[in-house]
Amino acid sequence: MFTSHVVVTLLAAAMAGFSAGAVFFHAAWVVRPLADYGVPRSWWPWLGAAKAAGAVGLLVGLFVPAVGVAAGIGLVLYFTGAVVTVVRARSYGHIPFPLVYMAPVAGALALG
Repeated sequence: MFTSHVVVTLLAAAMAGFSAGAVFFHAAWVVRPLADYGVPRSWWPWLGAAKAAGAVGLLVGLFVPAVGVAAGIGLVLYFTGAVVTVVRARSYGHIPFPLVYMAPVAGALALG
């Protein structure tokens, strides 16, 4: 159980970190949909910072479990908000994308 928790947590942190980097570096495949969804450009650095903090929190959580739980809950809430944003923008075909990033975080929480 411990090994699977570590592996899933590392995967979740890597995916959240990758997603944060994509926002920070304005990857077209990320920022174009954000603009289409109506997310203000001024929010983008904060959204990236939230994902980066969550990724770091998951890693710290391997040594301080309470931090990992808090980071995991924060990321699940973040990606739930992303799903809500996609639905409000009526881009139903994009719903799976935030769910793919949420799944390993939820798995890390369940295994922890």
